Amino acid sequence: MAAPTSMANADGESTRTGYCAATKSFRSLRPPVPLPPPDVPLSFPEFAFSLLPRSSSSSSSSLLPANPALVDAATGEAVSFQALLSRVRALAGALRSRVGLRGGDVAFVLAPAGLDVPVLYFALLSIGAVVSPANPALTPAEVSRLVSLSGASVAFAVSSTATKLPAGLTTVVLLDSPHFRSLLMDCGQAQGQEPLPVVVVRQSETAAIQYSSGTTGRVKAAALPHRSFIAMVAGFHALRAKAREVRTLLGAPMFHSMGFLFVLQGVALGATTVVVTDAVARAGIRGLVEAAERWAVMDMTASPPVVLGMTKQRCRLPALERITCGGAPLPAAAIERFRRRFPHVDLWMGYGSTEAGGISRMISQEECNHIGSAGRVTENVEVKIVDHVTGKPLPAGQQGELWVRGPAVMTGYVGDNEANATTFDSEGWLKTGDLCYIDQDGFLFVVDRLKELIKYKAYQVPPAELELVLHSLPQIVDAAVMPYPHEEAGQIPVALVVKQPGSKLTEAEVMYNVAKQVAPYNKIRKVLFVDSIPKSPSGKILRRELVNQLRLCELSRL
Repeated sequence: MAAPTSMANADGESTRTGYCAATKSFRSLRPPVPLPPPDVPLSFPEFAFSLLPRSSSSSSSSLLPANPALVDAATGEAVSFQALLSRVRALAGALRSRVGLRGGDVAFVLAPAGLDVPVLYFALLSIGAVVSPANPALTPAEVSRLVSLSGASVAFAVSSTATKLPAGLTTVVLLDSPHFRSLLMDCGQAQGQEPLPVVVVRQSETAAIQYSSGTTGRVKAAALPHRSFIAMVAGFHALRAKAREVRTLLGAPMFHSMGFLFVLQGVALGATTVVVTDAVARAGIRGLVEAAERWAVMDMTASPPVVLGMTKQRCRLPALERITCGGAPLPAAAIERFRRRFPHVDLWMGYGSTEAGGISRMISQEECNHIGSAGRVTENVEVKIVDHVTGKPLPAGQQGELWVRGPAVMTGYVGDNEANATTFDSEGWLKTGDLCYIDQDGFLFVVDRLKELIKYKAYQVPPAELELVLHSLPQIVDAAVMPYPHEEAGQIPVALVVKQPGSKLTEAEVMYNVAKQVAPYNKIRKVLFVDSIPKSPSGKILRRELVNQLRLCELSRL
């Protein structure tokens, strides 16, 4: 039977791909989600609390959801929605009256995941302060760099991370101190004091500063307005199943852009967020699986290494319905293995960035069958595929740099006019630096980072494509492909490979098996066997660390 032809509407827009010939861009195939008018003052917490579903157990419309808002995956300690709102309001008032925080102040957060962190996020956002979360595992030098980038004046930490903070911060509040407990239980203004004025927060004001390597490799501070989170959460709210309690295991770190969003989203949707604290995280993938099993979660967020690791665990997860996965490519072989191991679980792949928010995702069982894709373009989002040499927009089926425009896009990098000038064009399009294409059914495929393309002679070789081929070979546990200087070719693709324990796989066998599956110019030219591939918490290969690994491998051969 012939494939269905792509129809076009009266505006010349393809109903299968979303491509509009007039604008040379792709619009989302999802129904638009209404958003509040942009000029209406509205903080994200105000918006989130307005969405909360009301309990069906009583005729009173004022009751909040009966299920817990937060649960500690290790201890079972729970925070109800009523308690969450009470703590947010008390902390917000105390941060203004006792800590002296005001709208626009940047609050640096260096703390592990815990039940107090979401409360802190909401309290800061509600008073117009800017939340800037960072990885507690960073070194003091790295922390100092981020504090300087963000312009933070106050920090929230715990006893074990506070020593990493630089001198010069006006205030440091420890979340594991009696002082912070007193802020959470603050009952209001001292007697005789004038009440604090009501805080008015505009959607255009900065809500969060998150850290990204952007398209140049050096860390930058991305400023995201309240409207960015309002737009993203509104999209998830439009898909929410009505009158149904949902328990979600938050596998993504709370300081990461994905974890940060899912913390905010879980509260707004009235879901129970099961928080993965250090006690669970230390147990690795086994700890996550046991938490999912213990709390009978329906949803969970997971990075590609976690999804891959779950296929090797002995467990029963009858309640689990869906995993949202993103942050890095997931090989087709790994997806197929996961589907065989958990046939009742939908694996929703998605794609986004710190700078642009959610760009694409899967939202149904049928879309999950498009293995290798990152789903369809998200509601209210517009994208372009642009030839990175000529700068011309491209139609469906052709590879180019992905440009994004929409309400979730950042306002820009803090204090970095040079980076902003290269990241945005004159019409507000954000250049992602990712090589992508959209197929004839409107599904987005991420090929590789443009900056990571290997320049072999006159060809551009995408490392991610070769990594997917390597992952398909049965004796390989993990792999990464890097450029290596070559006098004649400029660069050659080198594979760093982790073998299965006991495997006798050779360099020649790896190169031969890859060569059978790729074009001649895409072949692996050199193989180095290593013990592990360094990766970020979201599963992205840390290529800068691999450069050092390559050098050490070469030195050891001299």
